[in-house]
Amino acid sequence: MTGSDRADTVRAKSLVIAIDGPAAAGKGTLAKRLSEHYHLPYLDTGLLYRGIGKLAFERGVDLDDPVATGEIARGLEPAHLDEPPLRGHEAGERASRVAVHPPVRQALEDFQRAFAAGPKGAVLDGRDIGTVICPGADVKIFVTASAEVRARRRTDELAAKGRPPEYERILAEVKERDARDAGRATAPLKPAADAHLLDTSEMDIETAFQTACGLIDRSLNRAE
Repeated sequence: MTGSDRADTVRAKSLVIAIDGPAAAGKGTLAKRLSEHYHLPYLDTGLLYRGIGKLAFERGVDLDDPVATGEIARGLEPAHLDEPPLRGHEAGERASRVAVHPPVRQALEDFQRAFAAGPKGAVLDGRDIGTVICPGADVKIFVTASAEVRARRRTDELAAKGRPPEYERILAEVKERDARDAGRATAPLKPAADAHLLDTSEMDIETAFQTACGLIDRSLNRAE
């Protein structure tokens, strides 16, 4: 069965694909491509945490306060996720800080699981999809890249937007965020035991996409 045939077949059944990995590894771009290819709804779960971080910052709430940020999480609405500033570097740093709080994570787990349980299936990307949110996902892919490559990608993004790139600072922030995400007590960043590892350090998006499609198609073929 060809990749095109496989994508058409997926339309007729529920399929859940979990995409996890650290910041700037390319998982978001990859997940969106996969959702389009396999005709599945897509949820960028990182936006949920970015939305909470942004709201907390705007309201003067301490990002390190689990109770206060948990209250914001319980009141999060879809409209809070449509703003371009959520894609910025600062929003990502705030998201990483609020994501360590159990009340915040608990408030968002039901939302994510309900999305994944939809009749059309789903592609979700984040940091704990395959380990916590959807441990029974049909296919799990952990997308990674070296800290140096990810910092360079961030630097290039900033340069393209006309902002002075500061590679060393960004590299330090990437490493600090990795340590924070991997070391948190609740749902630490790590690949699921049955996840496929996809290192994009030496890949462009097209190569990563084709590789991921191959992993997914082979997994589905084995399941038939």
